[in-house]
Amino acid sequence: MLLGLGDTVETHGTIPEPHRGEVVAELARYAARARELGARGVVFVGTQPLRRAADARAVVMAVEAATGVPLHVLDHEEEGLLNLLGATAGRPIREPLAVVDVGGGSSEVVVIDPGAHARSRGLSVGCATLTRRLAAEDPPTAGEIAALRGAARLAVTDAPPGRPAAMIAVGGTASNLVKVIPAAGRDRVLTRRRLAAARRTLGSEPAAAVAARFGITARRARLLPAGAALLEALMEHYNVERVRAVEEGLREGAVFALARAGAGWRDRLDALAHGWGT
Repeated sequence: MLLGLGDTVETHGTIPEPHRGEVVAELARYAARARELGARGVVFVGTQPLRRAADARAVVMAVEAATGVPLHVLDHEEEGLLNLLGATAGRPIREPLAVVDVGGGSSEVVVIDPGAHARSRGLSVGCATLTRRLAAEDPPTAGEIAALRGAARLAVTDAPPGRPAAMIAVGGTASNLVKVIPAAGRDRVLTRRRLAAARRTLGSEPAAAVAARFGITARRARLLPAGAALLEALMEHYNVERVRAVEEGLREGAVFALARAGAGWRDRLDALAHGWGT
């Protein structure tokens, strides 16, 4: 269920009622269902909306009281490392790798080299923030798309240093871009040429038409031009020609971390990032 917490916090600076009650009820439902399915451990994690909400502590306490499950508000580094764990599924790091997640309110980038500490950083811009700032029209005009691309290039200069040999994209931006690029639907690879094709599609039809045509939500379609701009800018920044889009990311990373390290998983993320498989 999409709760739209980023928009709520952007508007109010907090997560007031009835939105707080919706969060608590939804997480209580998740916890109950997980226990019905035999889950031995349950963990909740919060990202950018809870990092920004002035009443985050009250939300955390309400969730824990209702569910008996701790809600961990992740910092940018932790979020990036969990994305990495989810994308690699514990496979050892054998070449320099970047894992990126273009979110709504922020974008997470982690770069890791074999045998070295991972470098993880959050960029304070995402596809929703860029869209609100620079793309008022639907579909966005050529001038708005150019502005999105320019702002994205500027934003990614704060990404962590590195020279990755490969890049993986996790999260909804990448998985939905795959849906609007027919060739990418076959191999889940995004290239600069394919992103240019996506830009042309997204700039020629209203979000509702794009959504109906490709089976995505209209809200997501509205944000994809900015998401494509940020992903393209990250590819240019790291001089990477292709990105592999995967479905696994933060959620799977949290499952792996809890399963491998137990309650102390947050203290073990850097070690876990290098993998444990063969």
